[in-house]
Amino acid sequence: MFLFSYIMKIIFATHNKHKIEEIRHLADKRFTFLSLQDIDLTGDIPEDYQTLEENALFKARFIFQKTGIPTFADDTGLEIAGLNNRPGVFSARYAGANKDDQANMDKVLKELKNTNDRSARFRTVIAFVWSKEKEKLFEGIVNGKIGLDKKGEQGFGYDPVFIPGGYNITFAEMPLDVKNSISHRSRAFKKFISFLNKEFLNDKA
Repeated sequence: MFLFSYIMKIIFATHNKHKIEEIRHLADKRFTFLSLQDIDLTGDIPEDYQTLEENALFKARFIFQKTGIPTFADDTGLEIAGLNNRPGVFSARYAGANKDDQANMDKVLKELKNTNDRSARFRTVIAFVWSKEKEKLFEGIVNGKIGLDKKGEQGFGYDPVFIPGGYNITFAEMPLDVKNSISHRSRAFKKFISFLNKEFLNDKA
């Protein structure tokens, strides 16, 4: 076990400001999470693999090798039953390489137009790399369905079309704290934070 009596810096390998806001909203104050902008790293990291796990691991390893600072990365997929679990690992660029959220949602809604099964789930995988030999994966899943149209102004990505189980509103219609309490990313992140607290912090400090 590693014990730290100071604030631990961890890089979140993303340029996505919405993800950073969401993570910092949940984060333990004993950790400081840095974005790629915070460490002056520009440009996208390739996501060329066929699974969320492979993409997340590649991004975390890539940044850790560059900086030597503990790094985590995430990859998220929207898996829609009526579309044979598409878009999945290709969610961010489903309608094209420019990663246009509106175009992605429009494509999904068009493809589901004549489909009765609108059940879906969001799945997030977090990969954490803190040494050359040590890395770990965390998974978060939230089940729900795809709405008939886009609703709400909050969130990002597919949030305006995803209705989580037990609710009749989309992620994009929810306040951030409500979404964070049930989202796929927050579920994966809470597992990650629990691991950090156990393995890296001296809770008596």
